[in-house]
Amino acid sequence: MTTTRVTRHRARVGVFGIGLAAYWPQFAGLRDLLVGYQQEVERRIAAFGAEMVSAGLVDSAPAAQAAGDLFAAHNVDLIVCYVGTYATSSQVLPAVQRRRAPVLVLNLQPVPSMDYPNTDTGAWLANCCACCVPEIANAFARSRIHFNVVSGLLFPAEGNAAQYYTRGWREIEEWVQAAGVLRALSYARVGFLGHTYPGMLDMYSDFTMHHAQLGTHVEVLEMDDLHVRVKAATAYEIAAKMDEFHSVFEIAAPGKDKISQPVTEEALRWSATVAAGLDNLARDFALDGLTYYYRGLGGNENEELGAALIVGNSLLTARGIPAAGQGDLKTCMAMLILDRLGAGGSYTEFYAMDFDEEFILMGHDGPGHIAISAGRPVLRGLGIFHGKRGFGLSVEFNVKTGPITILGMTQTAEGRLKLLAAEGESLPGSRLEIGNTNSRLRFGLDPAAFMDRWCEHGPTHHVALGVGHQIGKIRKLARLLGLELAVVG
Repeated sequence: MTTTRVTRHRARVGVFGIGLAAYWPQFAGLRDLLVGYQQEVERRIAAFGAEMVSAGLVDSAPAAQAAGDLFAAHNVDLIVCYVGTYATSSQVLPAVQRRRAPVLVLNLQPVPSMDYPNTDTGAWLANCCACCVPEIANAFARSRIHFNVVSGLLFPAEGNAAQYYTRGWREIEEWVQAAGVLRALSYARVGFLGHTYPGMLDMYSDFTMHHAQLGTHVEVLEMDDLHVRVKAATAYEIAAKMDEFHSVFEIAAPGKDKISQPVTEEALRWSATVAAGLDNLARDFALDGLTYYYRGLGGNENEELGAALIVGNSLLTARGIPAAGQGDLKTCMAMLILDRLGAGGSYTEFYAMDFDEEFILMGHDGPGHIAISAGRPVLRGLGIFHGKRGFGLSVEFNVKTGPITILGMTQTAEGRLKLLAAEGESLPGSRLEIGNTNSRLRFGLDPAAFMDRWCEHGPTHHVALGVGHQIGKIRKLARLLGLELAVVG
C-alpha cells in the first residue's frame, strides 16, 4: 500500500501561568516554585504532541497584554491558562482577548491535601489554585471568551487521590488532540468533484457554511480536472497501482449475487489508471479530503470515470485523504475528523436491523477506510452499481471487531452544522457478499430504540465509522468549534 500520507497538523498551544506580583516580595521562593510547576505543565503538554508557545508566568495586566500579543502573533489554536496561585481576573483576561482562541483553564493542585495545622500562608498560596478559577470563569463568560476548566492534580498521587491525577491529565491530552483536529480542519482543503446525488435533500449544504463554521476550504472541481490527469497517467504509475492493488486486496471470484462479475485484468488496469489520476488530482490541488459523484449518461466518459473511482478512493482514504461518495460533503468532514483522531473513518450508512442477535448492519458501496478493515479487503466485480450508472470494481470488508464510534454531521433548520455520535462495538460474524463494506454494530440501545433516538436528531443518512471509543475527544472538538453535539446510546 502507498504509505505517503497528508501532513499532520500539530496543535499550536499557547501557555501562560498566573500569579499575583504582590506575593513575590512577601513570600520568598513562591514565584520560583510556581515557575517550576508551570514548566512541568508545559513539558507534559509538549509530550502530547503540541507545538508550544510559552508566555511564562504572567503576574500583572501589562504582562497579560504582552502574552496576548504573543499568542495572536503565533496564531495559536488553544490557550492554556495554568493557575499557579491566586491572581486577579483583570490580569488574566488581556492574555486571551487578542487571539480569541478557546481557553483551557488548568486548576491543578500540586498535592492531594494539606497538613492543615502545619501549613503556613506561603505553602497555602502554592496550593490555592482553585481560589480564582470561579472569578476567571465569570470574567471570561461576561467577555464572551470560549473557555473550559480541567480540575485535578498536577503530580501523581496514591490511594483515592490517584484518580484525580489520571483523569485530569487524560482530559488535558484529549483537549490537545481536539485542538490538533481543530487546526487540521482550519487548514483543510476538501475537493468537491461533480455534484450531490440528485434528490438526497439531507446531504445538501452550502460551501460557505463549511468555510464559516469549520474554517475548511472547499475546492470545487470539474470532472475535466480528473479526466486530464487520468489520460496523463504514465505506464509506470499504472503498473505501480496494479502492484498496490494485488498487495492490498484479495480478488474475489463471482459470488452468489446475480450482479457479481469476474474481476478482469482490463477492469483492474482501468481502475489503476483512474487511481493514478486521483493521486495526481489530490497532489495538484493539495487535497485533505474529497467528496464526489457524477451521474453520467449513456456510457459517456464521465459515467465510465465515475464508475471506476471506488478502488483509488479507498486507497486515498487509507492514506488520510477521506473520500465520500454521492457528493456528501458533511460526511466527508466527519470522516476527516475521525481520521485525524487516529480512528479511521469509513463511509457508512444504516443497512438493516438484526432483531435476533440485536445488532445493526452498517456499510456502503463505494470507498471504505481499508486501513481499519478486519483482514484483507476484497475487490469484487459488479455488473451494476445499484441506484447508479456504470459498472466495475467495488470494495468489500468488515471493520475490525472491538469498540467503534460512528460520527455524523448534519445541519439544523437554522443553518448550523451539528455533530451526532454514538459508541458501540463491532461484532464478528458473516457479512453480505455484495461488493459493499458492511459490519455488525451493536450500540448501547436495542436496534429499534437506537434507530428511533438517532433519527430524532434529523441526521444525514451517512456517517463516518471509526475504531475505538472517541466521544470524549469529539465532545471537546465540538466545544472548540462551537458546534452542537448529540450523543445517542
